[in-house]
Amino acid sequence: MAVFLAGRWERTAACLMALALCAAASPARSPGYMERTERFDRAPGWEAVNNRATDPAPRTVRQDFGFSPTAHAGRGAGEIGGFITPDATPAFYARKIPNQTLDSRLSASGVLACTGRKFHLLLGFFNSGTLNEWRTPNSIALRIQGRGDYFYLYLEYANRKWRAGGDSPQGFTTRDPATGRQKMLEFAVNGTPHKWSLQYDPDGAGGAGAITATIDDRTAVCNLEPGHRAEGAAFNRIGMLNIIKSVDDGGEVWLDDITVNGETERFGRDPHWEGVGNRRSYLSSDVRPRFDFGFSGTRFAGGNGAGELGGTVYRGDGRYRNKMAWYADRLPPLTLDKPLHASGRVSLRRGVSDSTTLIGFFNSATTTAIRDAQDTAIPDDFMGVAIEGPSSEGFFLYPVYRLGGEGKSSYGGFQANRIYPDGAPHDFRFEYSQEGNGSIRVSFGRQSLTLELGTGRRAVGTRFDRFGIVTTRIDGNAQRIYFDDLTYTCRQE
Repeated sequence: MAVFLAGRWERTAACLMALALCAAASPARSPGYMERTERFDRAPGWEAVNNRATDPAPRTVRQDFGFSPTAHAGRGAGEIGGFITPDATPAFYARKIPNQTLDSRLSASGVLACTGRKFHLLLGFFNSGTLNEWRTPNSIALRIQGRGDYFYLYLEYANRKWRAGGDSPQGFTTRDPATGRQKMLEFAVNGTPHKWSLQYDPDGAGGAGAITATIDDRTAVCNLEPGHRAEGAAFNRIGMLNIIKSVDDGGEVWLDDITVNGETERFGRDPHWEGVGNRRSYLSSDVRPRFDFGFSGTRFAGGNGAGELGGTVYRGDGRYRNKMAWYADRLPPLTLDKPLHASGRVSLRRGVSDSTTLIGFFNSATTTAIRDAQDTAIPDDFMGVAIEGPSSEGFFLYPVYRLGGEGKSSYGGFQANRIYPDGAPHDFRFEYSQEGNGSIRVSFGRQSLTLELGTGRRAVGTRFDRFGIVTTRIDGNAQRIYFDDLTYTCRQE
């Protein structure tokens, strides 16, 4: 009983303190609401739920690849390869090449053999100075993924602006005789050597650029999307690179008889290619979905001083309590009958494909409720900003809402509000207007997007009692993102 009363008193005191702080906040921007500014000079004491997760536990990552005197892939002793593991920390073994661009002709070929059961890597051209995530910027590569008894190949690229593409559905696929649908070609993980090639032609696809890849007698073609070549890319390495995402199972892959732009390496002796992180074991906390965000003593977002909000934000999974997380300020209930506002600084330092960060106003009960439905990634009764985007286009900062079980989002035609995972700090602003059906406007730099609420959305009676970061309801990968100098509506009169 004493524990319960103490807990209730703490919650009551926290609410009273929130009201007092709000009353002392900066003057109202317009009639109807007051604001609070949080500069994170110290830990703000926000509500923290699973944001510093201990489950799943950290995993040991083993990287052990490079030159080897073995003969798995070639006809004689000597090859490159070994045990390679996906992880957020880059690891590669590659040959240095003169700087190349999307205006250059590129070619590579060789022999490939897979003996491990599970692995995930890129084989091809990349830039050693821009390794931070997957999709990997400045890359043209075969993605090789082992899944037990078989491995699969994908042809993909990403330019310097994180805009990416891949081969057509008619690439490394076959038709399933049972269903008639296309499915990925399966290659047995039994050490059988396979011949492969990778070629880029800047004049292909009518000058847009085209990539052609082969394995044995199969061919896949990838035409660069319109505008992707013009944005450019730079390549200075050719070799093998782990997939840079959360840690996963590793395995053995071997390469031999590699020809790069007409020059052949047989690996009869150590070629002394560059190896980075390729011979070591360590403990990694980048395990999906090990959330690690909240108050941080860092200064990535460019605030007035040290201290900010952020960290590693995975997509959540609304079916399980331990796979949802949030870090948010407690607020007196806010409604859609008066304006809402939020603004601040943001820095996206890492953005893996299939990742999302949500920051905004939400309801502590309905937004975070656990239910089996997987019909939407955006949680109920949320209104704010999303940072995500399709792999073909990179990342955007845009308005989103879901009220009473329905909602919308706006990318702005893949033009406005682009944000790059390069760590640069930016200003952003969120504004909700109650006029008409209601609308949300999100500004980012000199660009902005406006999203109209659907008819009747205001009438559902949503009440927001939190402001901060909350995870999505459908799982995925992670971003490393930081916010600072946040100003937001804390009370409506």
